[in-house]
Amino acid sequence: MKKILSILLLTSLLSVEILPVFAAEESTNTASPKQFKSMIKKSNKESDDYKFAYINMNWWNNFNDDILNSYIEKAILNNYDLKMASLNVQEYYQNVKIQFANELPQAGVGFSPAYMKGMGTTSSDWSFIAPALINYEVDIFLKNRDKTKAVKKLYEGSKLDERAAYISIASAVGTTYFNIVKLDKTIELQEQIVKQRQEIYDLMVLSNKEGLTSTADTVKANKALVQGQTDLIELKKQREKCLHQLSVLIGESPENSNSIERTSLDAIAYDLNIPASIPSEIIVQRPDYMKAELMVEKAGIDVRVAKKELLPTINISGFALFNAGDLGNLLTTQNALLGLAGGALLPLFTGGRRLANIRLKKATYERILQNYYKTNLTAIQEVNDSLVASRLDKEKMEQTLKQSELEKADYKYNEHKFNEGTISKLDLIQYKENLLTIDKLVAQQKVECMVDAIQLYKATGSKPYDYVN
Repeated sequence: MKKILSILLLTSLLSVEILPVFAAEESTNTASPKQFKSMIKKSNKESDDYKFAYINMNWWNNFNDDILNSYIEKAILNNYDLKMASLNVQEYYQNVKIQFANELPQAGVGFSPAYMKGMGTTSSDWSFIAPALINYEVDIFLKNRDKTKAVKKLYEGSKLDERAAYISIASAVGTTYFNIVKLDKTIELQEQIVKQRQEIYDLMVLSNKEGLTSTADTVKANKALVQGQTDLIELKKQREKCLHQLSVLIGESPENSNSIERTSLDAIAYDLNIPASIPSEIIVQRPDYMKAELMVEKAGIDVRVAKKELLPTINISGFALFNAGDLGNLLTTQNALLGLAGGALLPLFTGGRRLANIRLKKATYERILQNYYKTNLTAIQEVNDSLVASRLDKEKMEQTLKQSELEKADYKYNEHKFNEGTISKLDLIQYKENLLTIDKLVAQQKVECMVDAIQLYKATGSKPYDYVN
């Protein structure tokens, strides 16, 4: 029976696993790389609620635009930059687990069959060796524990980077969407301006033929028409680029940009009450500020670890060695050699490497600390800039709206004069163009106010009203 068991054990150790290979169906999509099965995300495997918490979806409801909300949701789920940010968090998490493994004992086993033949003899024999080793670094100075804490800080920082990426992408989606809406309105008004200028030019040509206007005035009208057409082409180019950008942001091909839906600017009735001031304490919720604070803490831990490198390393090692000429008698006590050892190692001379490492970590700490101070000031500046832009752009829009009302009243007055025959059609068309021009300015400034609100949202870490009573 022992011989049978020995043969089975030897066979199991020396056996090679053979797996069948099947021909897979060739994919017709050459743009998609192959993936391991473990890389393919299963549906409903993970909850995405935390992603929507990152961007404070309730805040976006202030724009009362379901289409915009749907694009933000698509970006949260499909944007490739956000997917990479989430995978980056997983990478840092695995680094934490790798570092934590250094705090645990390390053990291993082996097996080595040997066939031996003595020199000058005809005798030969088999020998079987099975070692088992265990080693543990006694972390009485908590050096490995501090290293794990430092790696955990990097992991926590990666989660803050992920949150910052989600806020940034949501802001980009909102800004791009409103720019498209603005361009839709602007193009509509510019087309009317071009139509008006075409009509002016046609009237000028007729008047020139009858000798009522000079050729110079006709050429001037033609130049205005061409300029209007050029401006229209430029606006359409900008809209196409914004549509492509929005498509990529929501994880779709730019080829599908023509299917991008949006609300008209006139239909957007946003309800945003921008505060007059925000306490500077609001910056503590910004992900970049929180990460800068974490990096200062990590740098402090790195300095502590560098100092502990001056202390001795204490190890405990144990081993069990089984050696027999017969495989059946290998794992027996009479063929075993057991040992347990401990020791401390303190390098006496390393060419100044450890002292230089301490100085390096201290310098790194000071640099990261200065970056923390800079991040603090930059955050306050961005919040204040956003508040100033929101307040002044709102005041500017209110003045432009008053100007628009005056232009409308002026146009109605001149339309009445045209009906009475006191002004020419050419004059009336010019007043109409003035009205269209001011309408373009109103559209631009209305979107500027919405974009300012998004910038404040981004500057405050997606929660601009948390510290406002």
